[in-house]
Amino acid sequence: MKKKWLAVLFVGLMLLGQGCSNEAEEKRIRIAEQYGIAYAPLQIMRHQEMLEKKDPELTVQWEQMNNTTAIREAMVANQLDVGFMAIPPFLIGLDNGMDWKIFSGLSSVPVGLVAEDAIGSLEDFDDSKRIALPQPGSVQHLLLSMACEEEFGDPKRLDHLLVTMAHPDGLNALLSGGDINAHFTSTPYLQEELSQPGYHQILSGTEIFGAPFSFIVGATTASFYEESPEIHQILVETLQEAIVFIEENPQEAAGILTEYYDYSEEEIFEYLTHEETEFSSVVKGMDKFSTFMFDNEFLDGNYKEPTELYWDDVEYDDQDES
Repeated sequence: MKKKWLAVLFVGLMLLGQGCSNEAEEKRIRIAEQYGIAYAPLQIMRHQEMLEKKDPELTVQWEQMNNTTAIREAMVANQLDVGFMAIPPFLIGLDNGMDWKIFSGLSSVPVGLVAEDAIGSLEDFDDSKRIALPQPGSVQHLLLSMACEEEFGDPKRLDHLLVTMAHPDGLNALLSGGDINAHFTSTPYLQEELSQPGYHQILSGTEIFGAPFSFIVGATTASFYEESPEIHQILVETLQEAIVFIEENPQEAAGILTEYYDYSEEEIFEYLTHEETEFSSVVKGMDKFSTFMFDNEFLDGNYKEPTELYWDDVEYDDQDES
């Protein structure tokens, strides 16, 4: 009886082990994006099933998250392989020991601070005012900090006025006339806010930064890069194909994106072809962000070495033109 029980146990363990092995061998990729036209190539990839077409055995999981903090936490917990975000929160993750690197740039889009008409400049933000943006450490926060350093000599002058909100929530909060008096946002929320009476733009990202910069980049964990090199390469190739698709077919892309945004095809076409909108795998502005963040104690390290920042074959332009 004892031998029979041991045999059953042994078979059970073998089956369990086989199941775990099959699960471990499952080909999958888990990708997180956030909100806005800056992520358009990802929505094209998703709609066209571009990853699945390259590898029919690949399971693709898409997530849309409110900010990079949520993405970083999910990647640390091994719930995501790929995250798209701005350069500053990527650097904050790296500075805090995250084992990840950038595999591609994604986009540059119009970004700016929209405020009620009663607020004419940064000087008009008193303690009663509130500014919505995705999170502390976001690119919007760092651009605001740069503007504050330039105007007041204090990059953290307005930090106590910040309220964390995803872009759609920030738009609704500003336009509702409630507690939010300004919103640092990007396409398409920027244009929608500016189309409403009673609001105007007091700062632009281009004006603040003084040079072109990548608004969004893509990062992958070291474990995914090292353990799934073929899938990682498919990701790189497919993302570039999606970028080219938008460049060559903006009208068709706009039609596809109506399924992801509550805007007309004409409006989305205008956003995609705006003079400040560029979809590109080239990473721009890293050096200037890193230097500013280090100098103002947002980071403990000043990251200059490409091998710290990028996986192999990433194209970047790190010239600090300040």
